Amino acid sequence: MTMKRVIAVLVMVALLGGGLAAMNAWAIDLGDILKVGGIAFLVSQYDKELDTFISSALGERGAAAKGATKVVPILSLGGGGYIGAAQVVGNPENVKSVKAVFQVEGRIGSFTPRILVPTTTDKVTGSPDRAKGVGVSAVIEFRI
Repeated sequence: MTMKRVIAVLVMVALLGGGLAAMNAWAIDLGDILKVGGIAFLVSQYDKELDTFISSALGERGAAAKGATKVVPILSLGGGGYIGAAQVVGNPENVKSVKAVFQVEGRIGSFTPRILVPTTTDKVTGSPDRAKGVGVSAVIEFRI
């Protein structure tokens, strides 16, 4: 019953308050949310296949990572909207604890640095708990 009321209120606000412009903006935001959720879901479902692909591609070029590897989702903390996957490398015990890589974006004049931080959490709240002894060896990203 509560969900029906929420939907009714949203429809009324859209029709009375902003018409099609409000609906279009809401649809774009919903589409972005679905893309991010879909990519994160696919990364978690195919992490082993992505890890094997990245490792073999790097190995063919003589740039194979030394140590244990794992593919985890990238969660953006900046304004860029990037999302994707990162392969992390390091000691097997440390790699096991990694849940995600946070991407922090900033702006310094005309430069936009991106910092990738392997972390032991997959929640975008507070400050990320940096995973010790782990680095990022490859990145697959999508622009949203």
